[in-house]
Amino acid sequence: MRDDLGADVPLPGPARRVVSLVPSLTEAIAASAPDRLVGATDWCTHPADLDVTRVRGTKNPDLAAVRALSPDLVVANKEENRELDVRRLRDAGIAVWVTRIETVEEALASMTRLLDEALALSLPEWLDDAWGLWGGPPAPSRLRVAVPIWRDPWMVVGSPTYTDDLLTRAGLTNVLAHGPAGHDGRYPTVTPDDIDAAGADVVLLPDEPYVFTADDGPEALRTPTRLVSGRLLTWYGPAMVEAHAVLTGLPE
Repeated sequence: MRDDLGADVPLPGPARRVVSLVPSLTEAIAASAPDRLVGATDWCTHPADLDVTRVRGTKNPDLAAVRALSPDLVVANKEENRELDVRRLRDAGIAVWVTRIETVEEALASMTRLLDEALALSLPEWLDDAWGLWGGPPAPSRLRVAVPIWRDPWMVVGSPTYTDDLLTRAGLTNVLAHGPAGHDGRYPTVTPDDIDAAGADVVLLPDEPYVFTADDGPEALRTPTRLVSGRLLTWYGPAMVEAHAVLTGLPE
């Protein structure tokens, strides 16, 4: 059994005790097999009634607390979690499954394989719905958008990222996918003027990782803005079903 990075995952059978270090994977497992989840990070806020042991953050997990839970499996993500923490858990004899997700197709395939191979679960209804909604070709472009994720300094969603691909598949063209001149990258640093000059019809302001609000963000931009749930833009898992309805329903 191998994870998305090709690393061996020594599981003698279906994982029964899982610790998740990724909020979106926490929600996915909780929605599919809640009895398997025994630990999660402080940032794992969905489902709202999640009652498991907390093991601190994604970048600074309490490895002693993770080990104390005696998990069969720890799930992590290449972008969200540190390689050092993954290595230390493996050195302690704990099986770790690391996901790598930069596109919608990778998200669907990765979660399907994780739930099937590592947990021996049938395809849950939410994932079947997500495949039906997102598994086809991208929708025709109908709206130009920009998506800041931080302020002071301003940073925006670039490419290649899961969010950029999600937007494209929903018919939304990310005008800063490749950043302004000299500022390319997955999350380029820009200025409000760069955002306004990019030609977006609307700037989507999420509530995570930076918490943009009606009073914090729109006043710095001349382009029309719209507040959106950051979870719908960045979380792969059950959020993908709701994300499809919201993103394809944005008014032109």
